[in-house]
Amino acid sequence: MDAFFTDDERAFRAEIRSAIRAMLPPDLARRTREGIHLTREDMARWNRLLDARGWAAHHWPESAGGPGWTPIQRFIFEAECAAADAPPLSVFGVYLVGPTLHTFGSQAQKDRYLPPIRSGDEFWCQGYSEPEAGSDLASVRTTARKVEGGWIITGQKAWTTEGHFADLMICLARTNRDVRPQAGLSLFIVDMRAPGVTIDPVITIDGGHSVNSVFLDDVRVPDDALIGEVDQGWGYAKFLLNHERTNNAQVHRSRREFERLKQLAARRRGAGGGPVLDDPAFRRRFAVLEADLAGLEATVLRVLIDQTEGREPGPEASIVKVIGSRLQQAISELAMEVIGEDALGVPDAGRDGEVAGWTERHLFRRVVTIYAGSNEIQKTIIARSTLGLR
Repeated sequence: MDAFFTDDERAFRAEIRSAIRAMLPPDLARRTREGIHLTREDMARWNRLLDARGWAAHHWPESAGGPGWTPIQRFIFEAECAAADAPPLSVFGVYLVGPTLHTFGSQAQKDRYLPPIRSGDEFWCQGYSEPEAGSDLASVRTTARKVEGGWIITGQKAWTTEGHFADLMICLARTNRDVRPQAGLSLFIVDMRAPGVTIDPVITIDGGHSVNSVFLDDVRVPDDALIGEVDQGWGYAKFLLNHERTNNAQVHRSRREFERLKQLAARRRGAGGGPVLDDPAFRRRFAVLEADLAGLEATVLRVLIDQTEGREPGPEASIVKVIGSRLQQAISELAMEVIGEDALGVPDAGRDGEVAGWTERHLFRRVVTIYAGSNEIQKTIIARSTLGLR
């Protein structure tokens, strides 16, 4: 892929690579390799290190406190962070809420909320999905009722990632029942410590705690908690989801995991006694994944070029989400075949940390084709908007 970049971009890559590897504490890199559920403290620590260089909000414009990098420079930065095993930043504040507030929020909201996102002092979660409104987001039942000086929000949010350590939620709620479903939604900022907010943990199949159910029982928020205009939340929500789906391609993390898996396959012995990677059947599997990853990288770069020219991602965001999520699963599935029966070991019985990490990833990755809009829904979007099918 290096052939796609200019000399200046390659020089930028070398500068970023050197800086990231010098900044990254070895213990953070190790925990990133060995597990998929990092603590708030680990993510905040890396956030602060990047913020000291002005890189925490690397895809924000300078007017919002970002470095003002081009989309290609941001692509390179994320690739180098992944290659160095740097912890991922919290998706919700840095990647989703920040751009949403900068685009649609008031100046007071920007001044209040953007700085602590950049510094890692405040974490956010996303209050979109509900028990009866997942991929069909227009079916949101949580309501926001106008009262003097603010709003009363009542409802339930499901699968709220990082909700247990978030300070704030960006919450989609229904403010008008007398219009079509998409037209009656608004977007609010909710303090996760406000009276009436209850958080119940949901333990996923890998044994980790990253998602939650959040109950909102007559939670009062002030007038200035409304983002943008009343009943315009559907447009803001789609803006955020397009950013989420592009980010969820996870092309850089997938590339890093693929390279680590190749190294593991070169070390482990197969049924014939030689390295697993030398087995022709496995080599074919690795070759197919290599080609698919290159195709995904090229597609993501096309989306970034569109953004450079002022076009926001449309159905392309759905395309890279579908391909990227399936590739994440394909890599972890191949890892289970490379590891074999060792994947069934018990972590506290001395199982190798790398093997345990692959098993945890494989189990948790069942969800990637569901969150941020299930792949079935994304394929429908692609069929209608790109292929003209009905």
